[in-house]
Amino acid sequence: MCLFRTFLLASVAVACAEAAYAQPVIPGSTAFCLYEVPVEESGKRRWINLGIVQFVEATRSEVKITYGGGAFGSGHDARIAVSSMEEALVVLEKLRRVAAACR
Repeated sequence: MCLFRTFLLASVAVACAEAAYAQPVIPGSTAFCLYEVPVEESGKRRWINLGIVQFVEATRSEVKITYGGGAFGSGHDARIAVSSMEEALVVLEKLRRVAAACR
């Protein structure tokens, strides 16, 4: 009975693994391309839609992403604190990878 149980559990595990790989890959969209910015001190999680980003500025202390701008200063900024220009470039590379996946 133990051998049958082991075989059954192994079969279920393989079937579950195959089902996970069988899920269709849904390509992203440039119209809705989410990028998570660091969690705020309050614990709130935020994502920005990369499809509406106007520009990105990188300095040794932060990466500033400006998005959603319209008339009369209605845009927003997402600021990501960094400790060096190298770290800022890593954040920019992550932005590029996420955006490339949304094509």
